[in-house]
Formats: sequence, structure tokens, C-alpha cells
Amino acid sequence: MNIPPIIQVGDVLVSPDVFTECFCCDLDACHGACCVEGDAGAPVTLDEIAAMEDSLDTVWGSLSAGAQAVIDRQGVACTDPEGELVTSIVGGRDCVFTCHEDGCCLCALERACRAGLTDFCKPVSCALYPLREKTFAGGLVGLNYNRWDICRPAVVKGRELRLPLYRFLEGPLKRRFGEQWYAELVATADELHRQGML
Repeated sequence: MNIPPIIQVGDVLVSPDVFTECFCCDLDACHGACCVEGDAGAPVTLDEIAAMEDSLDTVWGSLSAGAQAVIDRQGVACTDPEGELVTSIVGGRDCVFTCHEDGCCLCALERACRAGLTDFCKPVSCALYPLREKTFAGGLVGLNYNRWDICRPAVVKGRELRLPLYRFLEGPLKRRFGEQWYAELVATADELHRQGML
């Protein structure tokens, strides 16, 4: 039996890749390249922009001089060419909240949160990666797996651990859609297994 092309869980249209693909970030291999590669910042909401602004004093010293200059000039976020709110970037690449430690690119917001210095971890779009969210008419949301060469080590590690995307991203998915929705997602995966589709 073949898995359906789209699986609806609540108001979310889920790509089959969420169930079939394995993934586990391997920071030792990628060195946090997702924070500095690409040509646009991470999608953010107005609430997240406010939270990032509230965290600025705490993380300011961890940011590069270039990032500080960009934030002074245009703020923590801007509008990209598609009209979407995204985190500001430095030199067309690095997220302004990127910091470096032991040869790795890390998120200054997440590091401060893990240290108990702030309540805000990082934008949910960052936490959900490699899943990308798209909003449709009628309140539907789509979740798609974004394949990126720099994440190949994460795919290898995920396969070694037999860790599907929906399990790897349990925390971020609960944060975005809630505990009840995630339980429904797991139940859907269990049913797909029962039917021999996974």
C-alpha cells in the first residue's frame, strides 16, 4: 500500500515526508550552517519580533558588530521580497542572531534561553526546520520537508537512529500546534504503520 500524497491532521496538511523521512541535526558535521546559509532570514510573527526585541539587551554582547549595525539600522526583522516578515540578516547571509562558539554557528537567542536568561528560545520557524510552513485559505496550514544539501549529515544521523522527522521535531511541533494535535499526529503515524504504509 502506498502512503497518501497529503495527510490531513486537524487543520494541518502534512507531507508524507514528515512520517517517512529520518532526520537528526548533527552540529558536529554541519557546524550550524543553516544560520548563515541562504539569502533570507527566518520567517517570524509580530509576537516573535516583540520577543526578540525584548531579548536584545541580554544577547547584544553575543552578536557581531555587523549584526549590531544591521539591527540599529533596520531592526531585528524586515520584509523580504515576497512580503514576508523575516529575521534581519548580515551581508545577505547570516541571521543577525548568529553567534559563534567552538567553530559552530549557534543562535544567541536559544543560547540565552537555555542558560535561563530569557524566556524566548527562537522563532518557531527555526525550531521546526527542516519543515517549512505554508498558510492556505480557510485556515489550513501546510507542512513540507525542505531538503537542503547542508543537512545531509542530519539525514544520515537520523537514519542511523531510525528517527523520523515527526519524532525528532516533537518539541517544536507541540510548541506550534499543541499537545493534542501532536498526539493526533502520532496516532496517524501509528495507523499508517498498522496499514503497512510506513
